[in-house]
Amino acid sequence: MKLSTIDYAILILYFSFVIGIGWRLRKSATTASEFLTAGHKVPLWITSLAFLAANLGAQEVVGMCASGAKYGIMTAHFYWIGAVPAMLFVGVFMMPFYFGSRARSVPEYLKLRFDEKTRGLNAVAFAIMTLFSSGISMYALGRMFQLVLGWSFDASVLLSAVIVLVYTYLGGLRSAIYNEVLQFFLIVIGFSPLSILAVQRAGGWGGLQQKLPDVMTHTWKYIGSASENPMGVEAFGLFAGLGFVLSFGYWCTDFLVVQRAMAAETMSAARRTPLLAAFPKMIMPFIVIVPGIAALALTKSGSAYSLPLKGNGYDYDQALTTLMAQFYPSGMLGVGLTALMASFMSGMAGNVTAFNTVFTYDIYQGYIRPKASDAHYLTVGRITTVVGIALSIATAYLATHFNNIMDFLQLIFGFVNAPLFATFLLGMFWKRSTGHGAFFGLLAGTGAAAATYGLTLAEDKGGWIANLHSFPSTMAQNFWIAIFAWSTCFVVTIVVSLATAPKAESELRAWSMA
Repeated sequence: MKLSTIDYAILILYFSFVIGIGWRLRKSATTASEFLTAGHKVPLWITSLAFLAANLGAQEVVGMCASGAKYGIMTAHFYWIGAVPAMLFVGVFMMPFYFGSRARSVPEYLKLRFDEKTRGLNAVAFAIMTLFSSGISMYALGRMFQLVLGWSFDASVLLSAVIVLVYTYLGGLRSAIYNEVLQFFLIVIGFSPLSILAVQRAGGWGGLQQKLPDVMTHTWKYIGSASENPMGVEAFGLFAGLGFVLSFGYWCTDFLVVQRAMAAETMSAARRTPLLAAFPKMIMPFIVIVPGIAALALTKSGSAYSLPLKGNGYDYDQALTTLMAQFYPSGMLGVGLTALMASFMSGMAGNVTAFNTVFTYDIYQGYIRPKASDAHYLTVGRITTVVGIALSIATAYLATHFNNIMDFLQLIFGFVNAPLFATFLLGMFWKRSTGHGAFFGLLAGTGAAAATYGLTLAEDKGGWIANLHSFPSTMAQNFWIAIFAWSTCFVVTIVVSLATAPKAESELRAWSMA
């Protein structure tokens, strides 16, 4: 790509605006509560768009475009099956417990419902997960700088880390939320034209169908058997792995998104936040997935556009940026790159603000300094922001081993969110579930995920320890990892709970629907 003066001007204007928001909101982040939880004072329309934008990080935009090129329009199931139902569920059923408990984080809610050790286990697991997710965002932007500006990957990663650090350090969670709203509009404006232009160049949807195998352009037709579609997943794996375990595990228990709703002013606003966000979520496949399908069609047709190669296959993660280089003129290229930068900012800042809250309240205050002053926790929160970004740099390099970062992200969710959702379901709907059951269930679920990953093989990605079973694709392997993790946690939690004493019913009224 060759950027013109106007392209650089758009990027610089965006950087200035983002930092300006952080500078403007710095005075509203003078206490630990304001810095880490936004003081529960954010308006509904802001929390709704931030709830959606927090899931539109670089790993989402770049990864979904890559998945569109790799798996076809079946990728849309990540939205219609794998997001919207869970978003409705968390708004109707789970936000009353989160917001009503006044818990400052998901791990703290687990302490209220179960016990301290369950909270500690989830806090550590979630902190690790956010570092990996943040690193994936950093990797995505680093690759973009490498492609667009010709910089080394190392320099690109370091620069991207500094950019995010500035405004999250200044304004805390509120700064991140307000910037996420700005970033949402930039993402829609920056990528919608690319979808239209790429499909038009490929001859419209009819042209895509002619250039690609039939399976790449049908959403439902080929889910009867895992061997019939490139995702390598059948109907049960799709609905149980993605539609139930991964989606509900993410949207209902991942503090990254739940934190946005918990920042609302009232219980009613907190419940409506995910419900309102579900409507624009339904149209996102047309903005982020369709360009990837068009990219593959253009590559297969022998046009001037071609996906870059990586190893023995295509480098799907570069589908979006290569399309922008092909179709966007000066000015529009700057808007597109700014939108990609915005998607990175959204994912990176979301993970960092979730990480510093969980570490400060659930790990540091919970186990290291439980009775320090508010000013001390504010300082710890700011330091944790810096440390979290530094640790994310290391995880960015792990993402280089995957040809689709969405595969990597779903693998992480299978280890952490899948068993956690089983714990939440039992905690909400079965009053007999105990703290011991929840703790050992989470351990067993995570262990089951590790065992499944280590003992199986995905045909498009090498195994780890052994090869007791071969999955058609990495995504299919991820779905079944999530299923085994959830099922193991569910069963172990029940067994251990039946063998241990539960809390008194009077203690459970505020935390359980049973």
